[in-house]
Amino acid sequence: MNRQYNISDSGIPVIFIGNQALVGETAIRDHFEERILAENDRAVSCNTPAPSPSSSENCTPAVVSLTPRMVIVPALVDSLNPCALSVLIFLLISIAAAANRRRILHIGISYIAAVFVFHLLMGIGIFSVITLSGFSKLFSLLGATLAVILGTITLVDVIKNKETFTLSVPESGKGILSHYIRMASLPAAFILGVLAGVLGFSCTGGIYISILALMGESLTLSTGLPYLLLYNILFVLPLILVMLLVAYGISPERADMWRTENRRAIRLIIGIIMIALGFVIFFGWLG
Repeated sequence: MNRQYNISDSGIPVIFIGNQALVGETAIRDHFEERILAENDRAVSCNTPAPSPSSSENCTPAVVSLTPRMVIVPALVDSLNPCALSVLIFLLISIAAAANRRRILHIGISYIAAVFVFHLLMGIGIFSVITLSGFSKLFSLLGATLAVILGTITLVDVIKNKETFTLSVPESGKGILSHYIRMASLPAAFILGVLAGVLGFSCTGGIYISILALMGESLTLSTGLPYLLLYNILFVLPLILVMLLVAYGISPERADMWRTENRRAIRLIIGIIMIALGFVIFFGWLG
């Protein structure tokens, strides 16, 4: 408990209440009742688990916790990431001319389902490691550092006006993606979705890992699962929209043209969001 609350030498007695620690007879005598009442009020009004503890004798500074807004906005920004979107568009281009609406929907749903399942399971796996390790604060700081680094790389690519972005599907993986795109079957589309998730995680994972780090600060796996589901549902929304647009009359080439024309602006927003999330974690800003 001392390690969890970052207390080097607490002595006796010490009482841990929620995210706070009372150390010594004086602190306990003066603050015990008010802390119990405050924790009870918090539990009744918020119905959420107590935030992760940090060091203090009499009180604890504000701890980063997660709100729905902190999930919704980054998820919507991350959903516009060109990596998963471009693979779907190329898949639809390959089948649009010869396929009817039903086949387009079936192929698209198979691909989108794979993307959703991959990202959800990846999130559960990473979040489980963070919460079960007992080092949520360390993972949080690592996530913040990664977000700032990846965000900076993205912004530098945009500023330099590079044609090929550093955080994108590697050239070595494009051949196997093209193979499954040409197959254009339901199993191939599902495999393609998984491969797109694996190969494109470098460009879609920055914001996701940052959110997982924020979740690790204040949530358990059971309380964090709704946030994971919400994030991944929002993440695949543009994929669903593109699939429906192509199935009901808009050409995939037009969708690809929009993606190409706006990819720098999208990358710019993604880079800014990643850096902002990193500083949110570093400094405990909740917005």
